[in-house]
Amino acid sequence: MDGNGGYDVKHYDLAVRYAPDTDALAGTVRIRAVATQQLSSFDLDLDGLTVRSITVDGRPATWTRDGTELVVKPRRALRKGHGFDTRIVYDGVPAVIHDPDLGDGGAFATDDGVVVLGEPDVAQAWFPSNDHPSDKASYSIALTVPKGLQAVSNGVPAGRSTSGAWTTWRWEQAEPMATYLAMAAIGHYDVTSYRKNGITFFDAIDPALPAETYQRVAKSFAREPEILRFLSGYFGPYPFRAAGGIVDADGEWGYALENQGRPIYTPQDFGSQEAGDDVVVHELAHQWYGDSVSVQRWSDIWLNEGFATYAEWLWSEHEGLGTVQENFDHVYATPATSSLWRAKPADPGAPNLFIGAVYNRGAMTLQALRLAVGDRAFFSILRSWARTHRGGNGSTAQFIALAERVSGRNLDALFTAWLYTPSKPAHP
Repeated sequence: MDGNGGYDVKHYDLAVRYAPDTDALAGTVRIRAVATQQLSSFDLDLDGLTVRSITVDGRPATWTRDGTELVVKPRRALRKGHGFDTRIVYDGVPAVIHDPDLGDGGAFATDDGVVVLGEPDVAQAWFPSNDHPSDKASYSIALTVPKGLQAVSNGVPAGRSTSGAWTTWRWEQAEPMATYLAMAAIGHYDVTSYRKNGITFFDAIDPALPAETYQRVAKSFAREPEILRFLSGYFGPYPFRAAGGIVDADGEWGYALENQGRPIYTPQDFGSQEAGDDVVVHELAHQWYGDSVSVQRWSDIWLNEGFATYAEWLWSEHEGLGTVQENFDHVYATPATSSLWRAKPADPGAPNLFIGAVYNRGAMTLQALRLAVGDRAFFSILRSWARTHRGGNGSTAQFIALAERVSGRNLDALFTAWLYTPSKPAHP
């Protein structure tokens, strides 16, 4: 997985012009960072696009490329503890990054624009960055597109302006965000925007969707405030100023993703109303666990997916469709010979970050914890995790330590069995 040390990014100021007829972009990114050690050079991540110029603190810098590594050498060394400002001008046709194990991510051209999303490495497909979730930053994003198209990104809308044949849409993401959660959706969308309970909701639905699918999406999106209120009762206050969702009729990437404040879904996610509601619950739960509290390293991914799957189980119980324990028992009935039990959810290995065990055994770990410590301590653990690491990162070791501190119990055996043992644990 990518990412670089030696500095801490504080803010990305990103301006991108995108031409759908050629799939080409022209971008400028200003990266404000603080050196965490003396640096004669530093690395960024960029996949395929052409760099035209780089300045550091207003002075021209030199650079070299080595695969997806962009090595920048400023004119003067950067001192530890001092801030520095890097400006990069670049262009090209952003690509889809293919991974046979983890799936595709990057810039997916659609019939009328593009959708940029992916996990774990996607930011580098459309802007230079420190592409690792451990280095989070705030963002200002300006997307310039042909007049008549919408251009949606993270955070709250910050205005738009038209000059000639082009319109610039501006977005402000004030809360820290991991690079892979930065997104862009450009095309024709039916847009709904409103404020409720102090949150700015912004939803975008492709009018080219089949009528039945469109109605399901609209109904699920209309439940977003209700779902956030429900989840807040378990997880604590919603951590962002913005919420919403996007569905593009294309959806060739084949998965939903929890882009911060603005998840992206596929039409296939809404095969039924119940399925649509479930996936919206899953991605909105990620706003607490995955987005606000991001993984320290990718092997901790169960802290994202297990928690979001558990949220689905809570919602299922709320909707009268099956209790949390019934969902647990349904998965537990999987035969002991299944691959579900041969994985280590907290150490799945790089090719296995998104296998079913990370989701299902992750959620089962939480239910096993709940049964061991009781409801009061369990939900206190979940809220404390979201509150303590809000806007930052967390690891499996830190979560286990928190669970033991809140519950007052030694939980080594429980977590070893459910997270680190490649065999079926005893029923709790």
